[in-house]
Amino acid sequence: MERANEALFYAGTYNSENEKAIQLCALSLLSGEMRILEGTEGIENPSFLAVNKAGSVLYAVSEKDQGEVYAYAIDPATKALKSLGSRPTEGGAPCYVSISPKEDYIFVSNYSGGNVNAFPVNEDGSLQEMSDQVKHVGSGIREDRQEAPHPHSVIPDASGRHVLVCDLGLDQIVIYRPEEGKLVKHRELNLPPGSGPRHLAVHPSGQWIYLANELNCTVTAFANDEQDANLNVLQHLSTLPDNYTAGSDDTASDIHISPCGRFLYVSNRGQDSIALFHIDELTGLLEAVDWQGTGGRTPRNFAIIGDKLLAANQNSDNITSFSIDSESGRLIPTGNELEMKSPVCVQAL
Repeated sequence: MERANEALFYAGTYNSENEKAIQLCALSLLSGEMRILEGTEGIENPSFLAVNKAGSVLYAVSEKDQGEVYAYAIDPATKALKSLGSRPTEGGAPCYVSISPKEDYIFVSNYSGGNVNAFPVNEDGSLQEMSDQVKHVGSGIREDRQEAPHPHSVIPDASGRHVLVCDLGLDQIVIYRPEEGKLVKHRELNLPPGSGPRHLAVHPSGQWIYLANELNCTVTAFANDEQDANLNVLQHLSTLPDNYTAGSDDTASDIHISPCGRFLYVSNRGQDSIALFHIDELTGLLEAVDWQGTGGRTPRNFAIIGDKLLAANQNSDNITSFSIDSESGRLIPTGNELEMKSPVCVQAL
């Protein structure tokens, strides 16, 4: 199974429950070469995955009309998945799952359902019945994409006092306080009309939060008052180069910060690139530095594992790997790719 100098990761895909829709894979931390170890059937469209801190439980959404969220026990030796059951999300197209800092709850956002769920977690990682759900109402200015609420991510802050929901349809970050299994609305933050907030990343220091806006291909930097979850806008920057003419298929997707806290990366679909921004260590402000092609089409999601970055290219059926230059943060293609049908999520183990 696992070899020396290898890291393991799971890949979620858009595949049927009769296919191996979750793949366990290995990454060489030296060369960037990847290989598939085994797959898990029995879940449809596991488009987003989350693993607990101990690496003993994996959660996966099933992105379909009648959404579900699944829990899996991870075998300590082989890292194979064993089902711990599933729960309905009571909404369509669940697209994000996250784990509370104490790992006593998971949260799920349902893109087409317009609702966000909380599920208590049992000691073995399995899920109890839903303890609460909130339904968003309203619409945005774009009739094609913002005709209704579309919660796209649900992310607890490091303190565990707040849960931040990016709603692409409403151009809002809606912030909740989790209280005894309930999601109590704390505040709303409005983004520029037509932004389409999608995913966010919290800086390791907790001082700043960065948001990828899907529809207008921008990244927003916030100063973060963690005590009260009060986000103050520092800047909006394009995720695309100045000399690039954006088309209708250009949309920002995923966002991650390097463990050192100096580099921010955002994936662009359409241009099929990952943008690199340097983070000012005193102010948190961003400087656009570079754009690296992902070696595939439609990079929906990516992950940083060690000094490597893996990009899941949905429409070219491949995952590509890059080395991260420790000084500049620039991405250097390793020349390695892993063939896989419709990969849309990479989750390190």
